[in-house]
Amino acid sequence: MHINEGYIAATEDRNMDSPSAIQPTYPFRNEMTWSRSEKAIAAHKAFNAALRRDLHAVIQETQQMASRINEPAGLWELEHYLTLRRKQIDRKYQYKYSELAHVFGKLLQEGRLSEAELRGLREDKLKAIRSHAKFLAEIEAA
Repeated sequence: MHINEGYIAATEDRNMDSPSAIQPTYPFRNEMTWSRSEKAIAAHKAFNAALRRDLHAVIQETQQMASRINEPAGLWELEHYLTLRRKQIDRKYQYKYSELAHVFGKLLQEGRLSEAELRGLREDKLKAIRSHAKFLAEIEAA
């Protein structure tokens, strides 16, 4: 199994019969309803593409750091970097339908995801994603 596939598989809910995987009949007022095609095609595809890009960046940086290690202390710096990045990635990549618009907004704002990769999502979701990306950009600029 490729490292990215193992990590991605670990972030997905494999038991679709679990209570958390069943869409409620009446979603909360602010919760979006995701169609099957949005879930299967657009959301998973875009989410996995962005995650793979982030993981690839970590692999590249890790290889560069490892090639510069000359002292034992460098090993612990590398371990610290990997632990920090793992925690950041775990926090950023939450595949919960109630959070996906925020996740995609953050990824869009960071340049980890393009609007073209979100093709297939309905306009209400695209609007929420763009709005969150704009909000994050404004906060960062302030």
